[in-house]
Amino acid sequence: MADPLGCCERVAINVAGRRFETLGRTLLRFPNTLLGDPRRRRRFFDPQRREYFFDRHRGAFGAVLYYYQSGGRLRRPPDVPLDVFMEELRFYQLGPEAEDRVREAEGLGLELPRPLPRGRLRRRAWLLCEHPESSPAARAVALLSVLIILVSIVVFCLETLPQFKAGGEEDEQLPTSSPNTTDTDPPSGSRSWSDDPFFLVETLCICWFSLELLVRLLASPSKSKFFRNAMNLIDVAAIIPYFITLGTELARRRGVAQPAMSLAILRVIRLVRVFRIFKLSRHSKGLQILGQTLKASMRELGLLIFFLFIGVILFSSAVYFAEADDADSSFTSIPQAFWWAVVTMTTVGYGDMAPVTVGGKLVGSLCAIAGVLTIALPVPVIVSNFSFFYRRELRGDEGGECVPTPPCPLHGVQETPPGSLLENEGRGAKAGEMVDHRR
Repeated sequence: MADPLGCCERVAINVAGRRFETLGRTLLRFPNTLLGDPRRRRRFFDPQRREYFFDRHRGAFGAVLYYYQSGGRLRRPPDVPLDVFMEELRFYQLGPEAEDRVREAEGLGLELPRPLPRGRLRRRAWLLCEHPESSPAARAVALLSVLIILVSIVVFCLETLPQFKAGGEEDEQLPTSSPNTTDTDPPSGSRSWSDDPFFLVETLCICWFSLELLVRLLASPSKSKFFRNAMNLIDVAAIIPYFITLGTELARRRGVAQPAMSLAILRVIRLVRVFRIFKLSRHSKGLQILGQTLKASMRELGLLIFFLFIGVILFSSAVYFAEADDADSSFTSIPQAFWWAVVTMTTVGYGDMAPVTVGGKLVGSLCAIAGVLTIALPVPVIVSNFSFFYRRELRGDEGGECVPTPPCPLHGVQETPPGSLLENEGRGAKAGEMVDHRR
């Protein structure tokens, strides 16, 4: 006796001109979906061609059909964008569980709502400083913050020019004071801080950074998560050097600290100021993509460093013994040859150290070739990670939803041949539902 649902009959599905065929029982595996429920899919049935017609993406339907054939396995085709594929999954009503699995496979994870502070004033302050896309005022604040960061970096670079030092750096290099002056008197060639334009600009920038950090700290929904965020730690690191430098300079001018110690501390602290450029990563998606790429490629970077370490040990030892008989050789020890091996394997080649014997040149050639191969091996994986995060960022920026073509309301319902699965669909259409007739 034949199955009333016709589960053993073949079902023809036409997707934008590409014809697919499958068994009825294959679609019945998931009855809560569009293709698995005969009542939902009947309005797409074309009785003249005896097929279902969907004016949808052809490349994505192969993965949708395989979802039924495999019993729930779902993989996005490489040539189908993620947003298009997710729209197709919603159209065929595969359910939120299937969509979540695709997002997890793509590395997106679940979309969690952003936590916001409870108070109205705190919420406004948090959105103003943390989410530039929330309002025009927040975008203006973000733009002002970027401009101040750039000004701070430019000032940091310009104050090292010889014509802008004005004796300040020269006086710091003097370890002792003049016999005619005391420790509390400023040097004769130095100018006061109030007359230094770089110090005034730096003070204004630090005031803005401190205000921004304080507002975000007070308005943050969770103080513990605030300090665990790497971006907030960068903001703190951008402010601390100014106050340490200020305190060290005041102690030096009052004669509390030793001049040599103060100079060493100042040089280290001023070097830390260069990391202020990482504050731009809060407002730059490019830097965020770079950071995510490096984080995802830590294993490959570790392998690269390990391979370089092995190569440095091998080739520095080889070139030392190859050049041991030459009295004019620069390779007097294996540790001294480490620098040459690193420079050669990274294809930099400063030329300060070079082999002179035939054996040493042969080792140098092998070292250069091995360095190129060692560096080139993990590069494709890193580039693939960068492409993945870059495409994911582009998908997030692409807005809009797919607007499918509505069914034609002018075509009526036609009869279907009796004794088949298609008859059931035609009967459902007689009950008052429209059928798409696409030729």
